Amino acid sequence: MRHLMMILLVTLLPLEAGAESAEEKGLAIIEEADRRDLGWVDATAAMKMILRNKQGEESERSLRISSLEVTDDGDKSLSVFDSPKDIKGTALLSYTHALEPDDQWLYLPALKRVKRIASANKSGPFVGSEFAYEDLTSQEVEKYTYKWLRDETLDGRETFVIEAYPAYENSGYTRQVVWLDKEMYQPVRIDYYDRKDALLKTLEASDWERYLDRYWRPGRMNMVNHQTGKSTELLWSNYEFKTGLSDRDFDRATLKRTR
Repeated sequence: MRHLMMILLVTLLPLEAGAESAEEKGLAIIEEADRRDLGWVDATAAMKMILRNKQGEESERSLRISSLEVTDDGDKSLSVFDSPKDIKGTALLSYTHALEPDDQWLYLPALKRVKRIASANKSGPFVGSEFAYEDLTSQEVEKYTYKWLRDETLDGRETFVIEAYPAYENSGYTRQVVWLDKEMYQPVRIDYYDRKDALLKTLEASDWERYLDRYWRPGRMNMVNHQTGKSTELLWSNYEFKTGLSDRDFDRATLKRTR
């Protein structure tokens, strides 16, 4: 019997030693998602933003988005509003960083002034929407720590469910729960928990399409604020990749040149 127990122990020990923790598994999944989305270089898209209040009343905005992939750091993006007339020309420039606070500047055409978004104010709403400034920067792997919770079928999709904890001390969230599609390695749902660890918002992404035979992008994103009853829907169109954009298209002077 003692000999049999020793055989069992020797057989099981390598499995125990090589077991992957929930934190290691969560990080490995997110790193794979990041790897699969590399190499798009730059991209442009059009977006319609629909804001809904608690009563269901709507207001619409249209804008265009440009993005630049940055090696060894976070991506750069520029969002420019085309309508309505009262905010036309308003532009947000974002430099995402992996380990440092992101840099963001907002151009207000009525004041002809560029306003820097303070690192402590990134949890504030972007132009009255349910998206915070920190939601609009690229989600670099190093910005969070991770924990795999479970595998789950969501709306017919097989997903990994992963908890992400912001490393950024001024984040408006204590954690996010992410449903990551196993085929696309893209988030199809994210639950955001506020600083009191109460459920604040849910983002759902749908109408996915694949570009350049590799890059999955949603046609629709809907952010619902559970605490206020408000929501913001984003409708994406006209995705284009590798259009020839450069760093010059994302410098601060670009903000005042937007039309």
